[in-house]
Amino acid sequence: MKLGMVIDLQKCVGCGGCSLACKTENNTNDGIHWSHHIAKTEGTFPDVKYSYIPTLCNHCEDAACVKICPTGAMYKDKRGLTLQNNDECIGCKQCMEACPYGVISFNKAKPHRRWQDDSELVDKGTASPLIVLHKSGAKASPNENPERGDSYPVTRAVLTTEKCTFCDHRLDVGMNPACVDACPSNARVVGDLDDPQSKVSQLIKVHKPMQLKLEAGTGPKVYYIRSFGVSSLS
Repeated sequence: MKLGMVIDLQKCVGCGGCSLACKTENNTNDGIHWSHHIAKTEGTFPDVKYSYIPTLCNHCEDAACVKICPTGAMYKDKRGLTLQNNDECIGCKQCMEACPYGVISFNKAKPHRRWQDDSELVDKGTASPLIVLHKSGAKASPNENPERGDSYPVTRAVLTTEKCTFCDHRLDVGMNPACVDACPSNARVVGDLDDPQSKVSQLIKVHKPMQLKLEAGTGPKVYYIRSFGVSSLS
């Protein structure tokens, strides 16, 4: 099995629902985005073209982050996913430097620190963030998803790296990654690239796919088909 993803840019509406679903599912800290995008505006008015390309970890066949990690914290699983043992990460950031896609983030400080604030906006009139956290029964953020902890820390440790896992914990129970299910136009499809009958394989066969930074030689497994559907303003 070799899992990959196809993103249909013609179906993508650029709403960012994938990124919101990812943050909600994976408890990422402020400023950390496992699911992100490349937005470009090209040309001179009125001949202007806008493009939007959703981005995430490409779970590369020959992942540079895995090859360079000195502790083996970054590894490939049996499905071809690039995953991380957070307990083995020493925060050297070599994976970040090696990744050609810039999709690996680093926790400079303890995530969700704002929820440790015990000051009230209005004295005796509002609850402090820390009180809200305690009332919710959560450990780091009142919005945290405990199911993330099935295969990866709910809250990552300070001075460690983190990145998209294709929602491996959801795949383990037969579900799609959160970004796939959240897409309102069904622009994302995940499946087995080794199976010629899978939907991802069929889409790649029918459409001429595009992959990001092929020149890096890492064998990315996220494929883009067609183009973002915004016409020129002229």
